[in-house]
Amino acid sequence: MPHLTSRAEPAVAAPSWVPLIAACVGTFLLLIYTSIVTVALPAIGAELGAGYGQLQWIVDVFTVALAGLLLGFGSLSDLLGRKRVYLAGLVLFSVATLACGLSGTPGELIAARVVQGVAGAAMFATILPLVGLTYEGRDRARAFAVWGTVAGVASAVGTFSGGVLAQVLGWRWIFFVSLPICAVAIVMAATSLKEGPRARGRTVDYPGIATFSLAATGLTYSVITGGDRGWSSAGAVIGYLVTAVAIGAFVVVERRSSAPMVPTDLFATRRFLGVLLVAFSYYFAGFGALPVISLWLQNGTGLSSAATSAVLALQVVVFVAVSALISGRLHARSPGRVLGGATMLLGFGCLTAVAVLLSPTWIALLPALVLTGIGAGIVSPVFPAVAIASVPAEYGGTAGAAANSSRQLGLALGIAVSGAVYATRGEGSAGATHGVLLVLLVCGVLAAVSGLTGGWLLRDGSGGNAQE
Repeated sequence: MPHLTSRAEPAVAAPSWVPLIAACVGTFLLLIYTSIVTVALPAIGAELGAGYGQLQWIVDVFTVALAGLLLGFGSLSDLLGRKRVYLAGLVLFSVATLACGLSGTPGELIAARVVQGVAGAAMFATILPLVGLTYEGRDRARAFAVWGTVAGVASAVGTFSGGVLAQVLGWRWIFFVSLPICAVAIVMAATSLKEGPRARGRTVDYPGIATFSLAATGLTYSVITGGDRGWSSAGAVIGYLVTAVAIGAFVVVERRSSAPMVPTDLFATRRFLGVLLVAFSYYFAGFGALPVISLWLQNGTGLSSAATSAVLALQVVVFVAVSALISGRLHARSPGRVLGGATMLLGFGCLTAVAVLLSPTWIALLPALVLTGIGAGIVSPVFPAVAIASVPAEYGGTAGAAANSSRQLGLALGIAVSGAVYATRGEGSAGATHGVLLVLLVCGVLAAVSGLTGGWLLRDGSGGNAQE
């Protein structure tokens, strides 16, 4: 009789990283267009005859659409399928990007950027859930860390390449150059990503989507219009009223809806609120001032667009380095200390901009760029996992989408508020220098206070209950 031995357990197959690569290519495409336009604004304005308010909208309308529709597309993807919604968004994003490059007027470019933002919302709402469904445990944490690093790389490439392309080839190439990457992204997503289970018997909260999007747009419009035409101008007042009515309607709709876009119970979750606050404030303070800084460096200090790109890219190079080197070790630490402390560090970095009073040159901004890069590099790869873990498992996708929506809304309002504050300081190099200083001081105070508050909300409770 042959000797009987226990059969060895089969080795667990290592996860395939191809789906993560596909998701990261889409993330890269999406997030590069939150920054690539920034340094090219003077060139766009000169060729298309765009005014200061229009230039703000060219940057901001993409982010407003992204923030306003992100949660709605999350709900829609649960019903229609995340992969299907992601691919549809990616195809539409490609078409809109081509339309941006072919635009002949400021209005055409703004309209194409709206479509880009809508498509981007469909992509962004589904990328993290698709990654989360594909990986588990340590692999999931590693995948989120890689995703956060790629997001930082996209911002770095966008910031640097926008100015270089605008100076060497013309601003239209900031859109044309990504079209081959769009084609690669579509093929990779179609062949490697898997469809998750669809929700049965659920409905999409269209009234919630409409009222939330209207509130975000109205608030951003009122800030931009107020800074450009005066805070008591008709446009600004209409924006205030639309925002107030839309917020009130959103609250009523969500309370009465059988399938709300964001379940109201989540807002009673301390850590969920902490994640939303940190996500909003770190993007507001860390990146909302970049268009203003770009204008100051080019128009106030005389730097070329390529040189301005190089200066601003320092922030995101630091961001990427920090995310890549230490993000994997941060997931096991207290989220209150990590996210709250890093946001406060980012705020302190903004406050170092007082150095421009002594030396109104790009060199004075280096400490601010480095410290904000460190702070953002700590927060960005950690907060998605904290958001998902802060609520019951069945709401993890909603929490992740809400955190990303809060982040994009922070960027949209950061750009709008920074532009409005900058515009109040008048013309001339002295006024521009005081304007950029005031902008960074506002960002610094916001981040410091939000970091302290967010850290308190995210503190470890008795028993470590994430839903406390």
